[in-house]
Amino acid sequence: MKIAVLDDYQGVAKQFANWSDLEAAHDVEIFREHIGGGRDAVVAALKEFDVIAAMRERTVFDKATLEQLPNLKYMVTTGMRNSSIDMDYLKERGIPCSGTAGRTQTTPELAWGLILAVARNIPFEDNNMRTGQWQQTVGLDLEEKTLGIVGLGRLGREMARIGQAFKMDVVAWSQNLTEASAAEVGVRRVDKEQLFREADVITVQYKHSERSTGLIGAAEFGAMKPTGIFVNTSRAAIIDMNALMETLQAGRIAGAGVDVYDDEPVPTDHPIRSCPRTVLTPHLGYVSHDTYRLFYTETVEDIEAWLAGVPVRLING
Repeated sequence: MKIAVLDDYQGVAKQFANWSDLEAAHDVEIFREHIGGGRDAVVAALKEFDVIAAMRERTVFDKATLEQLPNLKYMVTTGMRNSSIDMDYLKERGIPCSGTAGRTQTTPELAWGLILAVARNIPFEDNNMRTGQWQQTVGLDLEEKTLGIVGLGRLGREMARIGQAFKMDVVAWSQNLTEASAAEVGVRRVDKEQLFREADVITVQYKHSERSTGLIGAAEFGAMKPTGIFVNTSRAAIIDMNALMETLQAGRIAGAGVDVYDDEPVPTDHPIRSCPRTVLTPHLGYVSHDTYRLFYTETVEDIEAWLAGVPVRLING
């Protein structure tokens, strides 16, 4: 079998799992670089492979792409959900797709890193220290401020718990959130406009779907306090990135922490890279030692189980 392991940006796939049995019996190719250039480039690179192991949603496998991969017999994705893969088409064609477990805490930890970095101007002051300067900014206190969470699922609840540890008042909104569900974790449910108007720090922990595409735009950013901080570690399509950049360029909010982007890897000339009042990370929410160990170990297990005729962790089965 020809097995493709995609988007191993850091070159650590072999470090976090034992591929030796697979490599002894099959042709395993690990792709360090993202396959850019759109559908034609993806098809050209992968048309000979029998098995494709995808890292999260880094590569799009829509129906039009999958139709041009004649040898494909099995797919694996890290995580148990991948909106970039057309699962219905795979099932129609009889191609199973398995997933892996993930970790809840990793992304909230990064989100709080971004909140603190923006609130206390950490990257800016770090750079100042290295150029001989001293105390150029005044930070924002979090205690007794309001944390607004867009989406109070598993990750949102972790954000709330940590916000409460900072002695913040926590409010939340989502389309299906009830007052009772919010109260279970000591959070007040508010409507979306109220959240953006009242919160000092706003963080997005919302699942991406057709319904949530463009959920946050100019109106929401326009309602924020001038001292407000916005952080997105969820999905780029949930927000209008142009509206966010315009808000930051105009100085209408204090700053933003951004981990997810419409086009990844972000082009070198993308305006977000030079946007003021930002702390930017390259989609690191799930990128950690423990998560990668889980992702790659279970990817190997999935492939070995499928080869043995007993597939596990099926998403479309």
